[in-house]
Amino acid sequence: MLRKLLPLVLLTLTGAAAADEADVKKAMEAKLGAKVESVTKAGYLGLYEVFSEGNIVYTDEKATAFIVGPLIDGKTMKNVTEERMRKLTAIKFGDLPLERAIKQVRGDGKRVLATFEDPNCGYCKRLAKDIQKLENVTIYTFLYPILSEDSVRKSKQIWCSADRARAWNDWMVDGKAPAGKEDCDTSAVGKNQEYGRKLNISGTPTMFFGDGERVPGAMPLARIEQKLGQVR
Repeated sequence: MLRKLLPLVLLTLTGAAAADEADVKKAMEAKLGAKVESVTKAGYLGLYEVFSEGNIVYTDEKATAFIVGPLIDGKTMKNVTEERMRKLTAIKFGDLPLERAIKQVRGDGKRVLATFEDPNCGYCKRLAKDIQKLENVTIYTFLYPILSEDSVRKSKQIWCSADRARAWNDWMVDGKAPAGKEDCDTSAVGKNQEYGRKLNISGTPTMFFGDGERVPGAMPLARIEQKLGQVR
């Protein structure tokens, strides 16, 4: 239900009053019909930040109304919602099932970057070309086919290739279709799909940096370089 309401800016609700985070959580779960992962005071206008299904919603203490959209700090003009989303959706990089990713090492490989990509995603192809220019980095690419059955087929062919990294780059960078068969153990592809859904990854590419920060969608190469340089 929550995803259907995201375009709305303000929706009036009815129900029992809420006095604290626990009550707000209970009330919002009933209203949204979805699990609420966390409720915290937003620090603005007496609002509560409600994190559910990978999204942030703001509500008052009585859950009489909620707001969907970015919250901007009037003094600094910073996007408070965006900053909070980076923290709330961050992961521990070491928890990623890296054995199910295509690994590419450039130079000393000290910097790390993980991506979830669909082989038929145009933005992913652009990213694949951009990151060819990165140096001293280890890139873990998780095959995450969500666009079509052909995406699943291509992912399995790439995974079954003798040189997965080469097969991936041949297709994503040079447009050379994978020639591998789907006759190996391709369970990693299905497990990546399940894992991605648990992380609420709904689009490709989605990137994770070494500090666990998640970046959904395309990101300029210069910004990727900057972020890689910030993570120690």
